[in-house]
Amino acid sequence: MKTWIYLIRHAESPFVLGEEEARGLSEKGRKDAKRVSEILLREGIDVVISSNYQRAIQTVQDLAESLGVAIRIQPDFRERTLAAQRITFDDFEEALRATFADPDFAHPGGESNREAAQRGVAALLRVLEEYPGKRIAIGIHGSLMTVIMGAFDPRYDFHFWKTTTMPDIYKLIFEEKQLLSVERLWEPLRS
Repeated sequence: MKTWIYLIRHAESPFVLGEEEARGLSEKGRKDAKRVSEILLREGIDVVISSNYQRAIQTVQDLAESLGVAIRIQPDFRERTLAAQRITFDDFEEALRATFADPDFAHPGGESNREAAQRGVAALLRVLEEYPGKRIAIGIHGSLMTVIMGAFDPRYDFHFWKTTTMPDIYKLIFEEKQLLSVERLWEPLRS
């Protein structure tokens, strides 16, 4: 039986140190969240799930309201912890690249890619077991989305992460627990 998973990377959110869970969307992010809803309303979504972080919830909120369903919060879809909150990086991209170069490497107080993938994949497998044959939208975060997809197909790596946008939408089709295909649904607007 096929199940459709729509991984929705959250829309633009201004970075505020120490407010990882509470950060909401920017004005642009709110506008993009409406476009996310328009795209996904054509997909026949049955269930809406989100990370417990505000920016992920707000990205799927219009969709859930349009469908008349509650957002089911799943904290295991929260963003991977790159490092302890007090640690900042001069070059965020390089700090992230290091975790992709060695799946067991973790910055102090952070999760390795392997740890983040184990958490995220376990949550995804629970969703597949709970909603077989359904179309499930999941509000998620870029790094975690990438390591989850990479656990099923190694092409989804640091270079893939760099090509993703905020927001972004990937439609994954599973047969039981086997990933059959991935399709990007988000089309960034041309300026």
